[in-house]
Amino acid sequence: MDTRRVKTGASVTTRRIIAYIVLVLVTFICLFWFYVLFINASRSHSDLTKGFTLIPGGYLLKNWDSLMHSTQPVLLGMRNSLIISISAAVLSTYFSTMTAYAIHAYQFKIKDFMFAFILAVMMIPTQVVALGFIRLMGRMNLMDTYIPLIIPSIAAPATFFYMKQYMESTLPMALLEAARIDGSGEFRTFNHIVLPLMKPAIAVQAIFTFVASWNNYFTPALVLTTDKKKTLPILIAQLRSADFLKFDMGQVYMMIAFSIFPVIVIYLILSKYIVGGVAVGAVKG
Repeated sequence: MDTRRVKTGASVTTRRIIAYIVLVLVTFICLFWFYVLFINASRSHSDLTKGFTLIPGGYLLKNWDSLMHSTQPVLLGMRNSLIISISAAVLSTYFSTMTAYAIHAYQFKIKDFMFAFILAVMMIPTQVVALGFIRLMGRMNLMDTYIPLIIPSIAAPATFFYMKQYMESTLPMALLEAARIDGSGEFRTFNHIVLPLMKPAIAVQAIFTFVASWNNYFTPALVLTTDKKKTLPILIAQLRSADFLKFDMGQVYMMIAFSIFPVIVIYLILSKYIVGGVAVGAVKG
C-alpha cells in the first residue's frame, strides 16, 4: 500500500514538473515577440537593416519624437480606436448576454430555430457581405462615421454562443423563478441578477471583442476616409506604405508598440476573470 502511494505521489509530482516546464516554455515563446517588438522600437532604421539583436538601441525617444511629428495623426488614431473598440465591446457583450438570456430562460415555438439560425450566421465571412454593407451605409449616409463600426457589433453570434454555454453551466432556472415570484421584472432580473453572475464570461468576451475591433483593418479601411477619423491599423498601414525615402522602420515599430499598449492594459484589468470564465464556459462546450 505504501509503495503504491509513493509511486502515485511521484507520478503526480512528475506530471506537475512537466506541466510547469511546458507552461514556462509557452510563456517564453509568447512574450519573446513582445520583447523583440519593443527592442526594435528602440533602434534606428539603419540599425534595423543590419539584422536582429537582443540588445536595446538608443533611439527610443527619437523614434517617439519622430512619430509624434510625422504626418500621421497618431493620437487621434488612438482616440478613434479606443472609442470604436470600447463601444463595440460594451454593446457586443451586453446585447449578446441579453440574447443568450432570452434563449436560455424562455420557452417559445421557434426557440431551436432561432438558436440554429444565429449560429449559422457565424459561418458567413465578413468579406462576402462587405459590398452590400458598404452600399447600405452609403444609402443611409453613414460612410466616414463610426456608426457602421460600432452598431453592427450588437449582432455577435460567437459572443452569444459563448454566453449561452456559460449560462447553462452557471445560471439555474430556479434562481430566475425565485426572482419572478418575488416580483422582480425581467429587465431588473437581467441587470441585477444575471449580469453579476456573468461577470467572468463578460470580461472574457469583452477583451476578445475589444482586441478584434482594435485590430480590425478591413471594415474601417472601407468606411473611413478622413485622416482625423482613421483608426491605428489604417495609420500603421499608411506609415508602412510611405515613400522609400521617407520610410522609417524604427518609426513603424514604435507605432506598432504604441498601438499594442492599450490592449495590454485592458488585458491586465480583466485578466483575473479570464481563466475562470474560459474554464466554466468550456464545460458545456
